[in-house]
Amino acid sequence: MNNQRQQGAAYEEAALRFLQAGGLWITEHNYRCHFGEIDIIGTEEEEHPVFGRQKVIVFVEVKYRKDERMGGALAAVGSAKQKTICKVADYYRMQHHLSEFDPMRFDVVAIDGDRIKWIKDAFPYQRGR
Repeated sequence: MNNQRQQGAAYEEAALRFLQAGGLWITEHNYRCHFGEIDIIGTEEEEHPVFGRQKVIVFVEVKYRKDERMGGALAAVGSAKQKTICKVADYYRMQHHLSEFDPMRFDVVAIDGDRIKWIKDAFPYQRGR
């Protein structure tokens, strides 16, 4: 494994621990299919104003940047990356027999230097085309 991959794996591991400490139940790590990859998939209980407490499927992209110059880690999850994550999420839901009505969310764990931020609902679902 090259140095950059080792560093990426270390940041993903830190993100996993951070998310677990925050209450996310991890179900997949580095989920891959022919459309691409999602770093972390988990579930979390969430309060819905109409339906009450419900389980939400959470798809998480982890990004690291040395600092926040050029927008930082969050800015690195652009439109193309979001569309890819949504396509992979669609495939995951199909593969696991989940309905399009099952609640889901797209989060980003942004690591800028030694600061970790968990941005819940970082971007909306975009239907694949």
